[in-house]
Amino acid sequence: MRLAELVKGLNIKAGSDDLNIDIDSVVYDSRKARAGSLFVCVKGYITDGHQYIRQALDQNVSAIMIQDSVPDLPVPWIRVENTRLGLAHVSDRFFDHPSGKLQLLGITGTKGKTTATYMTRAILKAEGRRTGLIGTVANIIGDTVRFATRTTPESYDLQALLDEMAANQIDNCVMEVSSQGLMLDRVYGCEYAIGAFTNLYEDHIGPHEHDSMESYLAAKLLLFDRCHQAAVNRDIDCYETVRAAVKGPCLTFGLSEKADIRAREIRKKTWKGRIGSEFELITPWGETTVFVGMPGEFNIYNALTAVACAGLTGVSPASFQKGLADITVPGRLQPVPADKDFQVLVDYAHNAASLEHVLNTLREYTRNRLIVVFGCGGDRSRTRRFEMGRVAGQKADLTMITSDNPRTEDPELIIADIITGIKPTGGRYQVEIDRACAIEKTIQEAQPGDMIVIAGKGHETYQIFKDQTIHFDDAEVADRCLNPSDREAGYGTHQTV
Repeated sequence: MRLAELVKGLNIKAGSDDLNIDIDSVVYDSRKARAGSLFVCVKGYITDGHQYIRQALDQNVSAIMIQDSVPDLPVPWIRVENTRLGLAHVSDRFFDHPSGKLQLLGITGTKGKTTATYMTRAILKAEGRRTGLIGTVANIIGDTVRFATRTTPESYDLQALLDEMAANQIDNCVMEVSSQGLMLDRVYGCEYAIGAFTNLYEDHIGPHEHDSMESYLAAKLLLFDRCHQAAVNRDIDCYETVRAAVKGPCLTFGLSEKADIRAREIRKKTWKGRIGSEFELITPWGETTVFVGMPGEFNIYNALTAVACAGLTGVSPASFQKGLADITVPGRLQPVPADKDFQVLVDYAHNAASLEHVLNTLREYTRNRLIVVFGCGGDRSRTRRFEMGRVAGQKADLTMITSDNPRTEDPELIIADIITGIKPTGGRYQVEIDRACAIEKTIQEAQPGDMIVIAGKGHETYQIFKDQTIHFDDAEVADRCLNPSDREAGYGTHQTV
């Protein structure tokens, strides 16, 4: 594509007279620059792309987009006010607006985005739709699963993913839309058929994120500038502010009688070995009984988010039932299947508030002991260790303290901090520094009716030590313990990745 066509519509501050050159790739990493490339100098929190112009020129880059004034550039160039927005603009045009070639569904909010996107995808798949997913855990195109590095990819990578989905005849794509992704223009150019808002909690306030809750909310509300229809949680405190930001048709969901999509007559239920909730689902498209195969009121809200998003695309109530019944979200109260008289789940809870939430939820389903296996990450707040120890001691019948990602710290010192928090509670605890051994020991000593939650790492498939990073997956290790016929010898011999 000609450079002049790529930048058409951008507010160009200055540039070369002749932009009539061919561009066959757009890059924001100077190491990928080559002849035919447009190098976009993105200014980030840690580094500034302008520092790498010389490297790009040495690699024969064909054109450069800058934000700061740079004298005597020997190749065609343009200067724009914001190169992040510029990158998103040219990426959308380079891939010929791929979000317009499928139904793109975006879900934003502080909590529940990952689970709600997986639930929405499950409902759409139950309807027979070819559905992609972009989010915190993975990017999914058909049967191809790629682990993600950030919730919302950089704009070029996002447009490339959408283009690949369109090329593979994907009908719908469900994606998590983070406040950072909105604030930093990563989703600029995306056309959302539906945008959903789950909730708002105090989070992501800091020097490299948002300076206040007001700016955090304002960033999330930018999603509604890009969607044709909206779905909003009717029960949140900021509902009126969120609803006022919606410019088009809007459905509401929640437990309130005022919600368009709601759950009533909620019952805790175990079905086919899965714990969850059953309720009467009221929607504009009819009423039906559904079972959500994940426990807790927060997962009812996630399910209602998914019903709203999928329902607006025209799916049948039968698909609500089928998609939600056996839903599995990696690392989010993820059951590890086994023919046992106790249950094992894996969850990402890695701070005191989320751990308390999970343990309170699981207590309602526990017939005997509630057991938690967890550690805390190194090079992170020590306060978190004391707090998680306190919560575990108060809420669990037994805590197995182990390692998480110790990074550069001594695992034994991290565990000592957790013990400092748990001891005053009087809660029972054991220590096993090796995480695989801790999981194995807990499962081997499980009693009928026990509920075991392996917390902290969730969907992660690695463990970070001072001198190496090894492959490690809590669900994988638990599965080998629960199903010894498939067990591989030697948990401690993981391949370095």
